[in-house]
Amino acid sequence: MALSRSPASAEAGTTTAADGDTPRRKFLRTETGSSALLLAATVAALIWANVSTANYDSVWATQAAVTIGHTGVAQDLRGWVNSGLMTFFFLVVGLEARREFDMGELRRRSQLALPLAAGVAGAVLPVAIFLAINAGHPSSHGWGAAMSTDTAFALGVLALVGRGLPLRVRTYLLTVSVVDDLVGILVIAFFYSDHIRVAALLVGVALLGVVLVLRQRGVRYGPPYFVIGLAAWVAFFKSGVDPVSVGLAIGLLTIAYPAARDDLQQASELFRSFREQPTAELAQSARLGVSAAISPNERLQSWYHPWTSYLIVPLFALANVGIPIDARFLAHAYTSRITLGILIAYVVGKPVGTVGAAWVLTRISRGRVRLPVGWAGAAGAGAAAGIGFTVSLLIATLAFHGVQLEQAKLGVLSAALVASAGAWAVFRITALLPKPLRQRALLGTSESIIDLAVGVDKHRDHIRGPADSLVTIVEYGDFECPYCGQAEPVVRELLAAFGDVRYVWRHLPLVDVHPRAEIAAEASEAAAKQGAFWPMHDLLLDRQDALTPVDLRRYASELGLDVERFASDLRQHVFAARVAEDADSADLSGVSGTPSFFINGRRHHGAYDIETLTTAVRAAYARAQIARA
Repeated sequence: MALSRSPASAEAGTTTAADGDTPRRKFLRTETGSSALLLAATVAALIWANVSTANYDSVWATQAAVTIGHTGVAQDLRGWVNSGLMTFFFLVVGLEARREFDMGELRRRSQLALPLAAGVAGAVLPVAIFLAINAGHPSSHGWGAAMSTDTAFALGVLALVGRGLPLRVRTYLLTVSVVDDLVGILVIAFFYSDHIRVAALLVGVALLGVVLVLRQRGVRYGPPYFVIGLAAWVAFFKSGVDPVSVGLAIGLLTIAYPAARDDLQQASELFRSFREQPTAELAQSARLGVSAAISPNERLQSWYHPWTSYLIVPLFALANVGIPIDARFLAHAYTSRITLGILIAYVVGKPVGTVGAAWVLTRISRGRVRLPVGWAGAAGAGAAAGIGFTVSLLIATLAFHGVQLEQAKLGVLSAALVASAGAWAVFRITALLPKPLRQRALLGTSESIIDLAVGVDKHRDHIRGPADSLVTIVEYGDFECPYCGQAEPVVRELLAAFGDVRYVWRHLPLVDVHPRAEIAAEASEAAAKQGAFWPMHDLLLDRQDALTPVDLRRYASELGLDVERFASDLRQHVFAARVAEDADSADLSGVSGTPSFFINGRRHHGAYDIETLTTAVRAAYARAQIARA
């Protein structure tokens, strides 16, 4: 097993086959970072369409076909982008929805109702507003263009106008928008697909069933899924149902799970075999072993998410946003039912729908179901959710043509601008509140999901700091792990800076990569028996390159311990069971690498430099204060 460093910080790494960043953080970072490129593509499309409308239209109307024998798929370039490349976008949407259900905020099923209700209401109310404005007119057919949030744009705006916001607010928006996207793609499949050919549709559904069978049989190799997915795409295309739904379906069928320690150890053994005998066959085995340790969901996200965020979605914007703008067009459009319907639906319907549904559900449940954020956080996220772009434009191209399509595009763009201003206003007002009230308004009072399977026991665990601290940091560590050694001064600095934090060390010796970690862990417990756990702990992390039995006896002597008693305990492995108990609790908590931190029971992912950990501790402290109040 190779050592890898987390890209989140030059000071942070994890002894594991996977990098220490959580999939949700990577998803949020990629979406936020790509929003600038999406905005640039939008501006470029508008400039291009206004400099030369004929050239813009002719380029995207260029026909392209893929044929085999007498059959094939033919459409213009815009169609290939909208129905072809955007399939990968919806694949990523499905993957993230499944990841949230398996590992994220929705894994606690009691928490599923609120984001589901908020997402659905945030789609239904805008549609109702659009239909009310367009009632009795043919334009009412385009109601689907007024319902879906653009996750990338919304998260980007949230990062821009809500600097310093807790991660929980962004995660809440992501969760709600995932539900929103699922509703949007179902609308495309069922309401904006014409002339359905049942035979071709049944073939496509059957092929998706084959994907499910392969998954249940444990097939982890990508090529079979890609071939079947491509065939299903063609079948759906021929059936008349928009084939982007194939991407969503495959994403939802792709399970997510944390890397298991057994799988990582097996990958380590395969790599060791390759190092001893570097042949092509063993290289392939090692590569497959490392890949198999990561869930298919995370592998597909790592492959496709950057491509969709940095290339496909901006290309979609370039192909679809371009509209010629002049004073006459604007005057006519801003009095049209289509533009006003989309604008009002997003700006009013999204925040009212999401926040209103959350409020109703909390009242009906009498507080048993709570928002994962405060009401100001929910209002700001709801305002940002009024940025409809990708799915909205996709539906608009299916529902409208000509001038009506241009009016719809203007409504989508206008709503994005106004919704951004609304989100900024919410968070600006919230920032003016006194600190305790501001924290409550952003964080809320809901209990955080507890990831730590075995709670801290003051009679058993090794604890530094006040016993009644509001914040508890638990670290699963390995005395031979270099990253644990790097984390130690950071933890000490953190404890010095916060007087109300306690720190707990638990053992997770990764013997497949650190052969002396087990005996070092037992040595620390032997020292603990003589009242010197923390002095021995500090010595072991400071001298990680010298952990032989001889070295350990020397350290016992330096600390003034009974060396004979210490050496006897090591020879007889008196504390092996105690170390194994910690390792078992790590397995129950889904820990596979070191160092792994839990802050007030919640897993801390990513970097563990002083700035990042300080931010996490402050957030945990604020939540604890709110809960105590």
